[in-house]
Amino acid sequence: MKTRPWLIILSFLIALLVWQIAVWFGGFPAFILPSPTQVGTRFVQTIVDGSLLHNVLVTLMEVLAGLALGVSVATVLGYLVARSIPLERILSPYIVASQSVPIVAIAPLLVIWFGPGLSSKILICALIVFFPVLVNTVVGVRSVPEDLRDLMRSLQATRWQTLKSLEMPAALPVFLGGLRIGATLSVIGAVVGEFVGAKSGLGYMVNVGRGLYDTALVFVAVFTLIAMALILYGLVSLIEHRLLSWQQRPENEVLLNDDLPVKT
Repeated sequence: MKTRPWLIILSFLIALLVWQIAVWFGGFPAFILPSPTQVGTRFVQTIVDGSLLHNVLVTLMEVLAGLALGVSVATVLGYLVARSIPLERILSPYIVASQSVPIVAIAPLLVIWFGPGLSSKILICALIVFFPVLVNTVVGVRSVPEDLRDLMRSLQATRWQTLKSLEMPAALPVFLGGLRIGATLSVIGAVVGEFVGAKSGLGYMVNVGRGLYDTALVFVAVFTLIAMALILYGLVSLIEHRLLSWQQRPENEVLLNDDLPVKT
């Protein structure tokens, strides 16, 4: 069941009203809780002076590059781990250990080793994206029914044909679920890296606003980060809807792949 747009708009307006009422009756100064109008005014100021667009582009570049790197490595390694039990036993302790340490503890080391530039931020994003995509890739590949694998072997399908025609379609729903999580986590990774050391980006804006007690600026950066995460999540959901449209077909519809040789 689809969510009606007017419900989303209504909930947003109610949230703004509650926020404004809290400011009116709470008597909070602007450096503690600015009003929606003050945040809106600060938002317009950052658009006019170009600072918001510049910082958004920096953070977006870090997020997209880190997401691409983390997903690529996690997908390849996840497939290898799923198909090789010995490799899983060798790598599992290292993979789990890498996730047991909070990213905020690793981020300063990466900034020291790779500098405060773009490289360290991309690596931090890739690290935070890596684990959920890896786990979902392994689960997806191993969820392929063994009788379907037997069918592919009986058709004398090659390893590539099995991957393309069976394993990829079967693992795609689980993999895309991990990608949705990774897309939102990548924004967190970029902000963590910018907190540690950066001269631009939305995380840098948060640091500047906090240091100047410009809470309205902090709100502007936080809301922009939320919007960025929602857009990335929505894009992955759209890709998921397009790629998994075959799941909506009738069960009695059988698709034959011309690439598979038929054993006669």
